[in-house]
Amino acid sequence: MVLVNDDQPLYNIGVIAELLKVHPETLRIWEKHNLIEPARRNKQRLYTNNDVKRLQFIHHLINEKGLNIAGVQQMLALYPCWTVKNCPGGKKEMEAEVNHNKPCWKEKDTYCFVVQDKSDYCSSCNLCKNGDARNA
Repeated sequence: MVLVNDDQPLYNIGVIAELLKVHPETLRIWEKHNLIEPARRNKQRLYTNNDVKRLQFIHHLINEKGLNIAGVQQMLALYPCWTVKNCPGGKKEMEAEVNHNKPCWKEKDTYCFVVQDKSDYCSSCNLCKNGDARNA
């Protein structure tokens, strides 16, 4: 039984900032640069569990990989599943052919599928509608 939908807005900016050990303004800057798009309720930002995973991945790219915001934007452009609400996550090395240079943003220690082009991605998943992953 699933009690919480991973795309249900639950956490305010203060909770997320404390969790990531960053200043709330850092989260606002990441939002300003379109790295994350939290839900809004009465002008208050509310983050989902999937937003937390996205933010942890952004934090990892900046603090552990040394990327700046422009680098993170370029990296995220390579993830067609970044905005897909029901992205199933990555695969472990033994489950499928994976790209070791492309860790999954959603599931730690997993990797995205090896995809030759976007049409291959869409033919290998059930997330896309009419061949466009962003519409899913």
